[in-house]
Amino acid sequence: MNGNGKIFSMRNYPSPNPHIRLDEVTYWSQGLRVKGLLARPKAHGQYEALLYLRGGLQSIGMVRPARIAQFAMQGFVVFAPYYRGNRGGEGKDEFAGEDRNDAIFGIDVLKKFIDAEKVNLFGFSRGGLMALWTAILREDIKAVVTWAGVSDATATYWERVDMRRGLKRIVGGTPNKVPENYEDRTPLYEIENVHAPVLIIHGTEDQHVDIEHAYQLELYLKDEGKQVETWFSFGLKHHYPPKLNRETVKKLCEWMKQQGAAKRDVRK
Repeated sequence: MNGNGKIFSMRNYPSPNPHIRLDEVTYWSQGLRVKGLLARPKAHGQYEALLYLRGGLQSIGMVRPARIAQFAMQGFVVFAPYYRGNRGGEGKDEFAGEDRNDAIFGIDVLKKFIDAEKVNLFGFSRGGLMALWTAILREDIKAVVTWAGVSDATATYWERVDMRRGLKRIVGGTPNKVPENYEDRTPLYEIENVHAPVLIIHGTEDQHVDIEHAYQLELYLKDEGKQVETWFSFGLKHHYPPKLNRETVKKLCEWMKQQGAAKRDVRK
């Protein structure tokens, strides 16, 4: 079996930004070939490492080249796993089950392209689960940002009527029948193992991930004495308006850079 985080293949990917190089990377995760998208600034310089954890389920919410290029333009080398079972990757999407390892080993992929001791994590929507689990299970994390992030898998089942059929199939039943399967996907119960500072961004009128996910995460982190900051936006929904979205990306990237470790050189 090939080692976790080792690269199987790479191919250049069309970039929407002339200043950013994109490559699609196939790497090993628990014996499966999983894919993801890598974004690197073309200019020589010192950059930080960012693992971008997408939202959605299966083909919904797939990684967008323009989005990770946007983060790369803020001074980051970015790797965004598709998660197993997506875009030709082996295995199946498990909604923060065993596929959380695709995020965990994605850090090893990222470190092959940038000399960084610690990596920043960004999770959007379902990616909030993935980011929190990665911060729980790895020690080389500098900062965590969860934007409109899921923190409770059980709550997601009850809130998202449109996702129930898919979640029952993926998770193995309903929270009433297999509560442990949903609890095993919920990072709140192991939040004491998060040691990096956490930034929570959420709109109060989010129709896809209820603001309660953010409130609960903040409460659990504070109860454990963790460093946490919140940016709650009154009246905003799951997706922010374009201008505010761009401003928030720039602001959160600055927040991550301020959290401590020095920038590192990108490996060309």
